[in-house]
Amino acid sequence: MSCNIVVLASGRGSNLKAIIDAINKGKIDAKISLVISDKKSSGALEIAKQNNIQAKFFDPAFFETRRGYDIYIAERIKKENPDLVVLAGYMRILSDEFIDAFEGKLLNIHPSLIPSFQGLKAQKQAIEFGAKFSGATVHFVNKELDNGPVIIQAVVPITLEDTPETLSEKILKWEHRIYPQAIKWFCEGRIKLEGRKVIVENAKYGELPVNPALEDF
Repeated sequence: MSCNIVVLASGRGSNLKAIIDAINKGKIDAKISLVISDKKSSGALEIAKQNNIQAKFFDPAFFETRRGYDIYIAERIKKENPDLVVLAGYMRILSDEFIDAFEGKLLNIHPSLIPSFQGLKAQKQAIEFGAKFSGATVHFVNKELDNGPVIIQAVVPITLEDTPETLSEKILKWEHRIYPQAIKWFCEGRIKLEGRKVIVENAKYGELPVNPALEDF
């Protein structure tokens, strides 16, 4: 049975496009039934429309509180009866009510090796800290910002010449591979969550630069 996905995005939508491409190529047995953005000019909305996916902009300015906005969005998402809710460059901090509504089926991608460099401008944080490696992490969302159980990580070396922009581009190339892979594993029912520990059944662990190893991307 095809996996039903709802995506929340604020930015240009490059991770959304990577997921759509993977679905269109038959690599993920899924459909995206709805894309929601809090930014009217979001490139993600345009990408959704180009792919005949329902695209909705909901303006946070119409809501008195973040909690009120999230409750409204959660009710709208529930109408799609999703198997999975994917945050793809969604720049709002989610309220506890939203996380409770989709616990265990809410994924995010973050441009660092969690638990390092959580929050905004992770690439800038890594360079200023003097880190020699950064990367990307796909994780379950919990009530701590960028701190949920880790599904898959990709390691990216930092050079002396790197800027936040160049490091962002290097990390993004891996994001476009590990996010579709994690979604495929989820949709296949291979991801098991035991406390903070995530186990991908029959995955190959222990190699670099991606752990567990990529299979399809």
